[in-house]
Amino acid sequence: MRRVLPDLWETRADAPFPGLTTHAYLWIGNTNVLFYSTAGDADFAELERLGGFTDQYLSHQDEAGPMLSNIAERFGSRLHAPAAEVDEIGRFTPIDVPLDERHVDGNGVEVLPTPGHTVGSTCYLVRGVDGGRYLFTGDTLFVGSGGAWTAGYIDGYSDASALAESLRFLQTVTPDVVVSSAFPSESGVHRIDPQAWPAHLEQALAGLPTSTRS
Repeated sequence: MRRVLPDLWETRADAPFPGLTTHAYLWIGNTNVLFYSTAGDADFAELERLGGFTDQYLSHQDEAGPMLSNIAERFGSRLHAPAAEVDEIGRFTPIDVPLDERHVDGNGVEVLPTPGHTVGSTCYLVRGVDGGRYLFTGDTLFVGSGGAWTAGYIDGYSDASALAESLRFLQTVTPDVVVSSAFPSESGVHRIDPQAWPAHLEQALAGLPTSTRS
């Protein structure tokens, strides 16, 4: 595992598809929580050394897999995930805390529903130990291989109109760090200038089908 911020640790890389990299992230905040998921158990001992975690947050169904039940059993953690994807995620393990509206929970995690990449896609916003704001975007938004901010639109799978609306909604939050779950570039963690955030989102919007941009 690698420490990427004072209170954020990154698991080793998984490669679910050629050219695509994923990590999970342990945030040591009000309590320890895990964002996204691992594909294997190679980091379990290190996660335990760092104090384990009480809760796991999935951004959407693509992060679900057989390891979810192993994680819950090993760490005794509760699974937070989109209510709209309870059937898809529930094939692997039950969702303990289904999410369907914006709120700040007892762990200090602000839940931000952002449908579009999938019907239940959800972002999470937390306050870092240094006062910065970390936005976990899942596959809703990431930096592409060419360095451009990119929306997670897949033709025939995603809802472009809903995704465009979610990107516009994200203009109402101002992160200092953006953390995606899957990415084709060098890293999923990007420290940004908050003043440049609207331009990053406009760049992502520009990559969506023309009819969704207005």
